[in-house]
Amino acid sequence: MKRFLETLQNIWKIEELKQRILTTLGLILIYRLGSYVVLPGINTQVLAEANASAANDGGIIALINAFAGGAFSRASIFGLGIMPYITSSIIIQLLGMAVPYFQKMQKEGESGRKKINQYTRFLTVAVTAVQAPGYLAAQVYTKPGVIAINHEWFGIQSTIILVAGTMFIMWLGERITDKGIGNGISLLIMIGIISRLPFAITSEFGARLESAGGGLIMFLIEIVFLLFIIVSCILLVQGTRRIPVQYAKKIVGNKQVGGVRQYLPLKVNAAGVMPIIFAQAIMFIPSAVMSMSGGSPGVFADRYGFWYNFIFATLIIAFTYFYTAIMINPNQLADDMKKNGGFVPGVKPGKSTAEFIDQVMSRITLPGSIFLAFVAILPAFALKLGINSAFADFFGGTSLLILVGVVLDTLQQIETYLLNRHYDGLMKNGRVKGRSNNQMTMQQA
Repeated sequence: MKRFLETLQNIWKIEELKQRILTTLGLILIYRLGSYVVLPGINTQVLAEANASAANDGGIIALINAFAGGAFSRASIFGLGIMPYITSSIIIQLLGMAVPYFQKMQKEGESGRKKINQYTRFLTVAVTAVQAPGYLAAQVYTKPGVIAINHEWFGIQSTIILVAGTMFIMWLGERITDKGIGNGISLLIMIGIISRLPFAITSEFGARLESAGGGLIMFLIEIVFLLFIIVSCILLVQGTRRIPVQYAKKIVGNKQVGGVRQYLPLKVNAAGVMPIIFAQAIMFIPSAVMSMSGGSPGVFADRYGFWYNFIFATLIIAFTYFYTAIMINPNQLADDMKKNGGFVPGVKPGKSTAEFIDQVMSRITLPGSIFLAFVAILPAFALKLGINSAFADFFGGTSLLILVGVVLDTLQQIETYLLNRHYDGLMKNGRVKGRSNNQMTMQQA
């Protein structure tokens, strides 16, 4: 406890870090307040009653509502949240893999990054403009009495406000990234997810107290198991396989350079949370198509069912291999090492090194992908054990991995500030490693 208080004092002593934290908290507060501002012309009481009677706990609605921090179900001006921006970013990223024009921009450095960001913003406006009418049709028009004012401009007015709300959230995220601490977009998603946690815990606690025979003990067991899952996710995010890289000695003038051993850290889960997002998007397509055509979604209707989770886990494993192959290029890594005079001990430089890195990546990706799939389907197991759906979603899935990853990234930045000012880090032993900590770390031979 004493060390924790000393760490807080050290954080407050660093003026730049203090200002960044206060700025981040202020912008997050604006975001949370905006999520409770309802669209003009909406009867909030009727909407709340309609949502309570619907009791929709599954499907894409629940997922989007979780990321938006409840703003989706409240018909807020931030109803669509940051998801249109995430969708646009994924589309631009996929275009960067397939379209030469975007591939060229990715190699142009800072200027290319600015162009890509600009295209992402334009695409976000287009995606939001398409999603807004669908959102109004699903959340407003189908519920009688929700619209308090009846005029022809309501749809156009609400669409413009929803587009502006999403763009404002995107601006808040960028301001947090530039002036605050951590990744702004990820932080806003995390805050939206974590805002549901107190309600989920209290509802589960109340349900266990009402149940007969050791309800409180079961609740404590659930909390302990949740902590165990969180620790496992931290190990998944931070787990790396270090490949030693030896650099040859060179004489430059009167100085000797090189001759040191470094290591190449290959992450067990190099793909991060992207395989789950891609797989979840694919799983929503059949139910959406069948719903629009008037047919039955079948196994895709129940996201806690066996076949749904079996297909979901299979897709996650496949997408993990696919995304890892895109993110890590063994040939490029081998060429970079060869150009800098580096080699893996016992392995020939060039093609043999690339094959060795590819072999190592294949071996560590398999257990990483299986564990990632297991974490993604854990909420279904939790629900089968009697845990309510609101609390069960925190036992795994996209939400938990995002929470763990964002918290680690933010703590890593704070620790960097502390160490640069010659203060102790956040941990007594070791360093905090975030998702983006993929850089080659030097280690003296």
